[in-house]
Amino acid sequence: MRVFKSPEVARRFGTIQQIVQAEPVCVHSHGRPRMVMLSAAEYERLRRHDRRVYATGRLPVSLRVAIAAAEPSTEATRFNTEHLK
Repeated sequence: MRVFKSPEVARRFGTIQQIVQAEPVCVHSHGRPRMVMLSAAEYERLRRHDRRVYATGRLPVSLRVAIAAAEPSTEATRFNTEHLK
């Protein structure tokens, strides 16, 4: 995800708007992340996903076993300290 300072977003809005069509953009203010800009398509995809409800009791046993045995990837370790920020 690319990061821009808020004054730069104001100056280069058209360019950043194009970047957002391909990837989210994090906007920093006073050195801290303040918001993330997403394309409308990505926002709608996330909204649809957010409304899905999964009842674990209705999952096939093989899928429940696979979920229970799942291990996070090595790339996921970068999120281990996210709650400390």
